[in-house]
Amino acid sequence: MIFDPITICNLELQNRFVRSATHEFLAEEDGTPTSRLGDLYEELAKNEVGLIITGYSYVLPGGQSDIYQQGIYNDRFIEPYRKITERVHRYKSKIALQIVHGGRQASVSDEYPVPMAPSEVKDSHSAVVPREMTEQEILEVIEAFTKAAVRAKKAGFDGVQLHCAHGFLLSNFISPYTNRRTDRWGGSVENRSRIVTEIVRRIKEEAGDSFPILVKLNATDGFQPCCSKAELGLDIYQAVEIAMLLEKAEVCAIEVSGGIGEAGGVTIRTAINNPAKEAYFKDCSKAIKSAVNIPVILVGGIRSLSVINDLLENGSADLISMSRAFISEPDIVPKFKSGKVKKARCVSCNLCFDPEGISCNFQFE
Repeated sequence: MIFDPITICNLELQNRFVRSATHEFLAEEDGTPTSRLGDLYEELAKNEVGLIITGYSYVLPGGQSDIYQQGIYNDRFIEPYRKITERVHRYKSKIALQIVHGGRQASVSDEYPVPMAPSEVKDSHSAVVPREMTEQEILEVIEAFTKAAVRAKKAGFDGVQLHCAHGFLLSNFISPYTNRRTDRWGGSVENRSRIVTEIVRRIKEEAGDSFPILVKLNATDGFQPCCSKAELGLDIYQAVEIAMLLEKAEVCAIEVSGGIGEAGGVTIRTAINNPAKEAYFKDCSKAIKSAVNIPVILVGGIRSLSVINDLLENGSADLISMSRAFISEPDIVPKFKSGKVKKARCVSCNLCFDPEGISCNFQFE
């Protein structure tokens, strides 16, 4: 099944491999994408990755979370991105731009000394206390995401992915741990999801109904096992409700992930050295897939072709998303297809997250 084509909205993918969004550290200081990003994405396209999702691109200057992170907050980014999408489209791969605001995990600077978030909840990981957003600021963020999506379309991207995971702004809203509001943006699952569904609605108005919108969704904050009821934060039961709201809003696909920094070691796990440790969000993914009819993408330490086949066959996911495996072996898809390998060589050491640009830095014997 993994090599079978699939259609997401109007996107016809050559197979079910997805390159999950990964911060590449390959933009200029102001967020301008570089030709090195184009090199990376073209290499993945050349090697038959069905859908490439870019590293997270911030929609407002105050929403940046890391150095050399790409931006999409200004029209001047359209042309350098167009050069990249043109390179990818020489091949059969599709490419979507992931768009984000850092929220309470945004970088602190002289210009932006205090990050904004739905509520004033201290980040125990960074010790930063964000300020609570006003109604006007929420509306401005919705418009910033909308303009970012329009720019992405003009730049030739095949769609966008809203980053609603890993402790960034949109995931701050959907989680009751970080959203303590009592107005229309907080409280119930529907209210906490409102900023996301409003962004989807506005993108459809401005970019057209046919422009694909995907969502990367936290299924858990990570304070509890994936499929248990949370005493604190977001749990799978709420995530299923959110997924159903996203389907109703006509989102094209949901990529299931989990974890925020404060939960520690949930999102990018190390020492994945046997198949039992792979696909660590598969139970969450299966729960969401059973509740919606749109395609579900699963990410999280997936390495083995046998695991991939099992996930697709048992209804855990429709597509398989990988990140570190593609950093180590951008040609892993043709290797799997030819039967040369049955498992990616990635050892999940996380040495690839290099501020000089992502690359596999593990010394294989």
